[in-house]
Amino acid sequence: MAEQSRTRWRALGSRWLGLGLAVVISIVTLGLGVAGQLTLYISPESIWFACAGAVVVLAGAIWSCTLPLGAEVDHGHDHGLDDADPDAVASPRRALKLAGTISAGIVASGVVVAALVLPPASLSVELAMSRADAAGTLFAGADTPTLGVADTTTFGVGEWSSVFATATRPEAYDGSTVTLTGFVTPGDEADAVNLTRMIITHCVIDAQPAAVPVSVAAGESGSGEFATGQWIEVTGTVTADSDGSLRVVPTSVVAIDEPGDPYEY
Repeated sequence: MAEQSRTRWRALGSRWLGLGLAVVISIVTLGLGVAGQLTLYISPESIWFACAGAVVVLAGAIWSCTLPLGAEVDHGHDHGLDDADPDAVASPRRALKLAGTISAGIVASGVVVAALVLPPASLSVELAMSRADAAGTLFAGADTPTLGVADTTTFGVGEWSSVFATATRPEAYDGSTVTLTGFVTPGDEADAVNLTRMIITHCVIDAQPAAVPVSVAAGESGSGEFATGQWIEVTGTVTADSDGSLRVVPTSVVAIDEPGDPYEY
């Protein structure tokens, strides 16, 4: 009886670590997709693939319910364990393998349950600031501005950040009007802040910050109209300074709530 109980618990644990975790992740994925919040984690182009994969997993889970408990670990042979030395079966290697499996299962279960319980959230401002120093220049659309034929009316923070960093003829952009949305991070100059946006290529793992300088005074920490982390919408004009650097001189700066889709792609 005790052996049957242990066998049953092993089968339940194996099914949870395999099928159970996959089903929970699939449900979370479909729920975020329906709610329009999956873009907090992956790019819009990948949503259909993720949701299709989740549907396939759920279909497989339904089919697997027709299998008896423990069938997923039954290969149709016993690997010769019946003839094995009992001391070898209970070797330290097997104990270490069991401990590793249990530890990995606990960690994986914790991550999956957290994904199910915790509300979706965008990447933090602190993360954007920490990656700003390590991130290289974003070259989104940089090849077009170099040729001087870019339609800047469609540019977001990512494209303008590339232009500000790489333009060989900054005067060509002097006077361009912009309307940009992002959050405030500290600027390099005392009379400016950076308008920052996280740029995603595939998912949040590869997210990198892009920023453009805006000539507005930053608020004091914890107060002020434009404190670090505040989302704002800036309407203004790109201005080329005498040293060839570019900045946005705003005609209107409005504090806003974080948008439903806080990233650019």
